[in-house]
This record gives sequence, structure tokens and C-alpha cells, in this order.
Amino acid sequence: MNKKFFIPILIGIAIIPILASFTDSSSDVNQTSKIDFIYSNVDEIQKILIAENISMSNPNVISDDTVGQYCTYFDNENVQRFVQYCVTTALVDSDGKPLGNLNMGGNPISPSMALSILEVSPDIDSKRDQIDFIFQTMIENLVCDCWSKQQPGGFESISAWLDAAQNKYSESTQPTLKSKIDGLAQKQLILEITATENSYLWTLIVVK
Repeated sequence: MNKKFFIPILIGIAIIPILASFTDSSSDVNQTSKIDFIYSNVDEIQKILIAENISMSNPNVISDDTVGQYCTYFDNENVQRFVQYCVTTALVDSDGKPLGNLNMGGNPISPSMALSILEVSPDIDSKRDQIDFIFQTMIENLVCDCWSKQQPGGFESISAWLDAAQNKYSESTQPTLKSKIDGLAQKQLILEITATENSYLWTLIVVK
């Protein structure tokens, strides 16, 4: 798959109060379950997504002045952070239609963040099974396989976290919802749902 599909990262959209914030500084997670992810994790994720008939292109390296369009995020103080090096991949759903991107960035040696931004229409819950699978795959391969044990934010599963965000978003009149999980395996997870003119964007950001 050579065609690149790119959804730009949206900046400056109004954000309603955070749905849930979880901070865990305990050492309950077994050291072997924590993951210090590297760029080659993209290859592992690619293999797993194939099992769900989701195709992912080979990574394209971005290191010029457009890197901010592919790999950027806001930290806990809501300060926008950029990276100098980024790899981006295009995701195609089981129907052969563009779904979004999975990107990873940091310096050329080690990534400091990863994000997936998925676009669905016409409804917010369109392709939820695929969204759940992609986000779960990211968390289990870039953070830890420890969600069911830790249950951050009181959510028994990753899907339950997404359900709560979707329900809260549906009750809101704001265009964007953000939910944060801090400290799971010493990483930060940021989930965002945003409405565009004709679709909805689901974004998951993982920060070391």
C-alpha cells in the first residue's frame, strides 16, 4: 500500500472539562509488563492489526518542518510539545477504506510519544470495534498488558473507557472531549473525541 492517508492534528479546538484523570505512582505493575516502546513496535502493531483485517502501511519518516503536523501533543500543563523526528503510517479498514494514521515520534534514536488519529462517519460509534482494537493494541504494545489489573480511572477495560468518553461526548454541546490516564506503567494516555464538519475524529496519544 503506497498511498499515504493523512489526517492533520487539530490545534486550538475548545475542550470540555476532562472526563477522567487517573494518577498511579504505585509499583503494583510487574516490571516485566512495563514497556519502553521503540520505533520497531510499529512493526509488531502492524502484524497484530492484520488479524482484524486492518492494513497498515510501512512507516514513512518525517524529519522536516512538517513534523508538527504528524507528531505533536499537549502535556499535563496544556503546553504544546513538538518532536524532531516522526514516523507515520496509514491505516485502512476492513472494507478497504482509509481509517486514519498511527504515528510515533521523538528523536531519531528513541520515540517519546505515539498517537493514532482515526476518522469515522456518519456516526460517532461508526467502526467502534476497529477503534477499540487499534487503541487496545497500542496500549498493550506501547504501555503494558496490565489494564485489567490496574483498572485506571475505575474503567474495567479499555473499551469501557472509550464507552464512557463516547457517552459523555454525546451529552455535551462542545466539539471536543478529552480524557487522561496518568501513571499507568509510568506513561500518560490522552483520549480525544472531536467533531469535524462531516465526521468524528478519535485520537489516542501515548506519552512516555
